[in-house]
Amino acid sequence: MTLSKTNNANTNQANRLSVQVSLTGLSFLISSEDKLEHHFVEVPFETPRSPEELTLEIDKAFIEQDWITNKFSEIKLVHTSHLYTVVPTTLFDEKKASEYLKFNTKILSTDFVSYDEVDNQDLVVVYLPFVNANNFIFDKFGSFSYFHNITLLLSHFLKIEKFSKEQKVYIHVQKDFFDCIILNGNKLLLCNSYSYKTPEDFIYFILFCFEQLKLNPNEIKTVLCGAVNSASELYEIMYTYVRNVSFYEGDLGDFPETELHEQLILKTSL
Repeated sequence: MTLSKTNNANTNQANRLSVQVSLTGLSFLISSEDKLEHHFVEVPFETPRSPEELTLEIDKAFIEQDWITNKFSEIKLVHTSHLYTVVPTTLFDEKKASEYLKFNTKILSTDFVSYDEVDNQDLVVVYLPFVNANNFIFDKFGSFSYFHNITLLLSHFLKIEKFSKEQKVYIHVQKDFFDCIILNGNKLLLCNSYSYKTPEDFIYFILFCFEQLKLNPNEIKTVLCGAVNSASELYEIMYTYVRNVSFYEGDLGDFPETELHEQLILKTSL
């Protein structure tokens, strides 16, 4: 099923395109340069795809959407996966990028390793991009920018917590895994991803993170975003064990409030 939402996107002017790719689905956001108009399309997959199949799905999505003929002033591709690690800038060596990944991700000698620098932070996100997706976008549009989703999340959350002095937990939920980011003000304490199949898996890993950092689940401010809402089983079990829970709220332009936390990654890419 393809889900589409629009806010009167003007196809007669140069628009910006952000594409989020993962093995469980795709999403596209077109916005006008003033961010006042947008068109959003989400393409979930019934079953996870392989990296090779992902390119076919992207091609299919472009063919089925009438905005493919638009000219875009800027194109950004966001890779969403758990195949990453975060390294302090002082410890990062570009020539040894693959070395940082091998401790928590199985990599091959032929894998292409990329990295992003987190804006205004001494952090580098090292990851395996979906190379076929990069090649597809380049062949179709030419030059573009690409990032890992955790880069955008870290940049955004650390920015809004810049002057904070309290600890806070951000949980960004995907279809089969979630990112857990724990901050103490603008200092990163933890950033990791955890796979889950059931709500019990979900809460187990969250409570494990709390235990490791000695955080009180009855007090620590915990913010949810991504593929979760107040009617989901994930939220229900979360609220059973973690009392100070809320959904992300913020100002990212003229987007309907109900969509904000669910598509936070694409909106922070604008």
